Amino acid sequence: MKYLMWLLNAAIFFVLFAFALNNQDAVTLHLFFGARWQAPLVLVLLCALLVGVVLGVLVMLALWLRARRQRSAIATSAPLPPPS
Repeated sequence: MKYLMWLLNAAIFFVLFAFALNNQDAVTLHLFFGARWQAPLVLVLLCALLVGVVLGVLVMLALWLRARRQRSAIATSAPLPPPS
């Protein structure tokens, strides 16, 4: 099973690597106030992915902290079972 996971990870890596090699053409992003950014397409996609991941973590952070606080409040208020 361990080898199957390594094989799957290697296949995903090679597919993504081939995608990156095939998308090296430069694209121009027209930003606000007439600013432009020219970069390879794969770099633009990677930046968009990273921005999405960071925003997702920031949105979920408040929920994670609230759930952690509730778990710790429940754990401290519950009496411990007698040792057996």
